[in-house]
Amino acid sequence: MPGKYPPIRGLIENTLIDWEGRIACEVFLPTCNLRCPFCHAGHLVTHSGELESIPVEAVIGCLDRHKGWLDGVVVSGGEPTLHEGLRPMIELFRSHGAMIKLDTNGTRPDVIEGLIRDGLVEAISIDIKTAFDERYRDATAADCDVDAVRRSIAIVMESGVEYEFRTTVCPAFIGPEEVRDIAEAIRGAGKYVLQQFTPGNCLDPAMNSVTPYPREKLQEWAGELGGRLVETCVVRGDWAGPESPEKD
Repeated sequence: MPGKYPPIRGLIENTLIDWEGRIACEVFLPTCNLRCPFCHAGHLVTHSGELESIPVEAVIGCLDRHKGWLDGVVVSGGEPTLHEGLRPMIELFRSHGAMIKLDTNGTRPDVIEGLIRDGLVEAISIDIKTAFDERYRDATAADCDVDAVRRSIAIVMESGVEYEFRTTVCPAFIGPEEVRDIAEAIRGAGKYVLQQFTPGNCLDPAMNSVTPYPREKLQEWAGELGGRLVETCVVRGDWAGPESPEKD
């Protein structure tokens, strides 16, 4: 039915990195309510209307062709929870045997809570931009409701679904103090992931001249936090568990 589902502006038919331990396809939905200067998905935020629209049937075809091999679909963005058609799209994917992982900025806790309550997602990843104070406005270039993000974090931690919290460590907005503040705010969380900032194609061109922290520095911070404030803290790309089991 035309207009029933959100527009899809990107599709990766298989990925091993966006849902740890799973093989998934990934869809990207347009628009976002934040304007993070270091965002690499600016095309989805400000120029989504210029991008090719991928029919939902293409995703279904991918799921059907790879049934028994793909575990599910990562629904990312942009910010997926802004779309009223998110739920029927997820229900469609699930009807073709797919599990669902949702990537979100956590600003719409009611949507997240409803999807969890109705058993429509197996995993959720929440991007935490910086410490939960006036710094959040700078890191998002928006009037972000940090209390809504905090509520989403609490909902996810109490839900029983697989989850992770993650932060892109852009030196313009994040340093060791902010990383510790975030870990303190999510104290007891099962998994906190630090993602390396990579300059280039940032929403704010000024961010392209920012020099990332050395990876070793992020690993040092992760080592200080893991087992103390959160159960596990890793740098994206560093394996955080036992060898991945063979797929059936």
